[in-house]
Amino acid sequence: MATPLNQSVADSSLLTRSLPVGLLREFVRSEATDDGLTPQLLAELRVLARVPGLLVACNYGGTLCDAEGISTETLPLGNAAIALRALAALPNTHAAVVSGRSLRDLAAVSRLPAEVHLVGSHGAETDMGFAHGLSLATESLLQRVNTELAEAVGFQQGIWLERKPVAVAVHTRPATPEVAAEVTEIARDIARTHGLFFIVDGSVLDLSVTEPAKAEALESLRSRLGVSAAMFAGDAYSDELAIATLRGPDMGIRVGPGETAAAHRLGDPESFARVLAILFELRRAWLFGEDAVGLERHSMIGNGSSTALVTPDAKICWMSHPLPDSGSLFAHILGGDAAGHFSVEPVKASQVLGQRYVDSTMIVETRWADVTVTDYLEPAPEGITSLVRVLSGTGAARIVFAPRPDYANAPFSMEARGDELHIVGTADPIILFAPGVTFSVSSDGRHSTAVASVNLQDGPVVLTLRCGDTEPVAADPAEETDRRAAVAHHARKWVQELDLPGVKPSLVRRSALVLRSLVHEPTGAVLAAPTTSLPEGIGGTRNWDYRYCWLRDGSMTVNALVDLGSVSEARGFLDWLGRILSNAPGPEWLHPLYSVTGAPLSTEAIIESLPGYAGSRPVRIGNAADHQVQLDVFGPIAELIHSVSEQEGTLDAAHWDLLVQMAAAVLARWHEADHGIWEARMAPRHHVYTKVMCWVTLDRALRTAARHGRQPEPAWESTAAIIRDEVLREGWDESARSYTVAYNSPDLDAAVLHIGLSGLLDVGDPRFLATVAAVERELRVGPTVFRYRYDDGLPGLEGGFHICTTWLIEAYIAVGRTEDAWDLFDQLVNLFGPTGLLPEEYDPGTETHLGNHPQAYSHLGFIRCARLLDGLQKDSMQKDQLQKDLLQKN
Repeated sequence: MATPLNQSVADSSLLTRSLPVGLLREFVRSEATDDGLTPQLLAELRVLARVPGLLVACNYGGTLCDAEGISTETLPLGNAAIALRALAALPNTHAAVVSGRSLRDLAAVSRLPAEVHLVGSHGAETDMGFAHGLSLATESLLQRVNTELAEAVGFQQGIWLERKPVAVAVHTRPATPEVAAEVTEIARDIARTHGLFFIVDGSVLDLSVTEPAKAEALESLRSRLGVSAAMFAGDAYSDELAIATLRGPDMGIRVGPGETAAAHRLGDPESFARVLAILFELRRAWLFGEDAVGLERHSMIGNGSSTALVTPDAKICWMSHPLPDSGSLFAHILGGDAAGHFSVEPVKASQVLGQRYVDSTMIVETRWADVTVTDYLEPAPEGITSLVRVLSGTGAARIVFAPRPDYANAPFSMEARGDELHIVGTADPIILFAPGVTFSVSSDGRHSTAVASVNLQDGPVVLTLRCGDTEPVAADPAEETDRRAAVAHHARKWVQELDLPGVKPSLVRRSALVLRSLVHEPTGAVLAAPTTSLPEGIGGTRNWDYRYCWLRDGSMTVNALVDLGSVSEARGFLDWLGRILSNAPGPEWLHPLYSVTGAPLSTEAIIESLPGYAGSRPVRIGNAADHQVQLDVFGPIAELIHSVSEQEGTLDAAHWDLLVQMAAAVLARWHEADHGIWEARMAPRHHVYTKVMCWVTLDRALRTAARHGRQPEPAWESTAAIIRDEVLREGWDESARSYTVAYNSPDLDAAVLHIGLSGLLDVGDPRFLATVAAVERELRVGPTVFRYRYDDGLPGLEGGFHICTTWLIEAYIAVGRTEDAWDLFDQLVNLFGPTGLLPEEYDPGTETHLGNHPQAYSHLGFIRCARLLDGLQKDSMQKDQLQKDLLQKN
């Protein structure tokens, strides 16, 4: 079984949602005076809320509640207690109260739950057993001091004494100012006489055997909890010692009057309670991404070298530059507004009426009642990204341009120069050309944001964002219309030449356009998806970077286009692969994936500053699968060359050479264990799918050689027979009554359906029929099919994989279960997003779409199924026509 969802994240989410957080929201929105809640403080709270690990610590009396004093009089403010508890319940968030009170008294009075760390005696007391470890000499000293204080000041009205583990406290709050001043001087003299530390904490005077240790307590908490930033708030001298240790993104707050090193001051504990509530709301939104738009509802625009995602309300929420795997310019989908976005909305609030692709193009239109936004990426020279946004209608629109280069980690400034906005301080030039638009630019010190409103009754507004280029863009809207028409014509001309099936032709057309947009035309490489770290499970860690070219995925993608009659993408991909091989030590040493430039990947890294889609961490850059051994990759390449030669009726010498190299790679390494198609981060095994693909490599090489009169290597046929016999013998597991993921394993894997789909095993063989039944029984849930259910060494759950669903549809067709194939196909069709896109996965339990989006696997699998079902329809129609003809003759 797969391992459970990261339990700490799940538990924290449930606990947080169980708290009365609605009270906090109302408290934040209430009209109470915000004494000290400055714009600067609020801005810094937004930054603090986004750190990977956060500690929120504070003093008790005078900070969390009104004042020190008798226990029954000083319960914490209700909202402050709720906020602190709520913060402590969030993932990677800790709360602490560091007080001058004894730990026992602090626990009794504060009534805070175990999630909040309590430290007493000015930082010295961290556990209830602390007092029992004091020496007899210390006890004797404190007893003498207590007696002396009782005799000297105990008779004064409003004065009472308290024995603490390491101190004797003199409480002066009920006393008159004159009495309090006199008692303070007497107590100070007694402390000096006995060599004690004299600590003034509001109205409490501590004569302590230990010096104030709130600084040490804060440092200890930071180290033990492993946090990356801390907030500390206090109102007394001992709190200043802790505040003085703050650095970097930390925040210090002084509550009330007095000298302070803190950057911020609040008037009273109620204002601090409001700060805690605001911080909770900000951090909760950052961690859980509650407003995350369903992945399937995003539309992609692309031009053959760049891609971008658009939300249903016309927000550019993802775009990188200059390469697919370069740093992002907009990463809202992974981090909200702070991660960068380019938004347009009506000034007069209204609901979006709809979003659609302009027919047979990658141009997206988003429409409100009086505003329409048209988005596309226009062709541009290599290294240049050109995004065009056209605003039209009868109303007014608000524009927010908030680029955040390099995953929001690169500081920059912005300058308005006439009709242009220039991003200053980046490696590449970035300019927004906006004729007739007047922007207001603001900055938070690291990043700038430009805002403008435009009246569309005066005519369309054209916004052109150019990255990597300083050439001016024409200001005439009519010229933009011509440019857009040229983009549309180019796409439609390509679509018109496709051989589309009669089954769901509009969705097949859209899927084909998506696959073509994932082809990086300058190099010929093919992206598995245009995004990174969109989760396979909400809140989980299975968040991978798919902005690379897997040899397997790329081959299968362009092969789907070959099946539709477009071969140019396959030729470009094979040329790209040829360049890879020219620099490889041998074909058998090909990596599973490369960047589009052909370079090996850098080390997989984590962007700590981004919370991830719907709070799903970590956000990963790079992919460690680059270092795996995946010996199945030769099969899809051989299949592609076989398909291209069949489609064109000829075999290029370069393609034959590639095929020979793929076969040589199989001969060299087919007998080895590998990591398999799914890149499980486990020890290599003898995967059945891998062995099947090694057989496919040799089988397709033999077929291609026979068709085109080429001479095969003598070892191809004999080795193919050996592989086939071994797979049929070793891949079967009697206990599972199925072919399984690997030799000597009972675990099922949807990929083993290829044992029949590839032709290695006859589809009528009882063993294949049993394998189809086992996959259906164990891995299908409603409209989706899971890859597997076994523990793959990674935490968390995942959804069903759309490509596995398409494999089961193919298997149903192959074994004659036509009605089941149509039924599952129709269920898959129902999962497409409103503009015809599919991400990688689907969770049938929560009805949530998952994984990187849009996913090449999902769309190519759908195209294959539509073509196969179309073939069934045509065969059925031909049989019906033959029967009619026979009846007419008779």
